[in-house]
Amino acid sequence: MSVRKLFDLTGKVVLITGGSRGLGLQIAEALGEMGAKLALTARKADELAQAKEHLQRMQVQVFTLPCDHSKAASIQPVIENIMRHYGQIDVLINNAGTTWGAPAEEHPLEAWEKVMNLNVTGLFLTTQLVGRLSMIPRRYGRIVNIASVAGLLGNDLRIQRSLAYNTSKGAVVNLTRALAAEWGQYNITVNAIAPGFFPSKMTRFVLGQIGDAAIAQTPLARLGGEEDLKGLAALFASDASAHITGQIVAVDGGASII
Repeated sequence: MSVRKLFDLTGKVVLITGGSRGLGLQIAEALGEMGAKLALTARKADELAQAKEHLQRMQVQVFTLPCDHSKAASIQPVIENIMRHYGQIDVLINNAGTTWGAPAEEHPLEAWEKVMNLNVTGLFLTTQLVGRLSMIPRRYGRIVNIASVAGLLGNDLRIQRSLAYNTSKGAVVNLTRALAAEWGQYNITVNAIAPGFFPSKMTRFVLGQIGDAAIAQTPLARLGGEEDLKGLAALFASDASAHITGQIVAVDGGASII
C-alpha cells in the first residue's frame, strides 16, 4: 500500500471532543483535509457553529453537538446521536480539557473535581462508550488522547501551580498505556500526544507571565504553532500507525529533554 493511502482518512468518522477551537480545531482541520468525516463536541454551541462554518468552507463534512464531557449523564446521548448520524466512529480524539491554578495546600476541592471530571472521568466514559458501541464490535479503532508534558514532569514553580491538571494528565498518560494493552486484541490502537506550550485560551494567562522564559528554555526557541500537532494527529488517526500503540509523544520543541 502506498504511503499516501496509509494516511488517507476518506470514509473514516472522527469524533473530536473540545473540537470547536484551539488545538481541537487545528486537529479537525488536519483530519478533515485527509478526507475524514468529522463529529465535533464542545460546551458552547456558538463556538461549535463557528467551527462548523470554518470547516465547511474547507469542504469538510462536519456534524456538531454541544456536550459537557465533565457531566457523565450528558455523554451517552451525544455518542448515540453521532452513531445514528454516521453509523460508526473510527477515530476518537480526546481533546476536551480544563485546568486550575492554585498552590496544593490551598487547592479547592470543587476545582480538583472539575479538572478530574473532565480530564479523566469524562475522557474515560467517552472512550468506553465509543469502544463499546462502535470500535470493539467492528474490530477497528484509533484513539488519540491529548495529554500534556505536564503529565510527564513535576510542577515547575516558576509557572502557575496546577497540581490537579498535572495529576489529571499523568492519569491520561497511563490510561493510554493500560487501554492500549487491553484493547489491542480488538485492533484498536491507543496513543497520546503531549503538547508543550501552545498559545490558546487555556494558556493565555500563564504565557503572559512566563512566555519568554518558556521560549528561552526550549531547544527550538519558539512556542507551538498552528501546524505543529497536525502531522502527528494524522499519523495516529490513520493506518500509517497501525503497529504503534501505547505511545506518548511530546510535541514541545524539545523543552522536556533538558
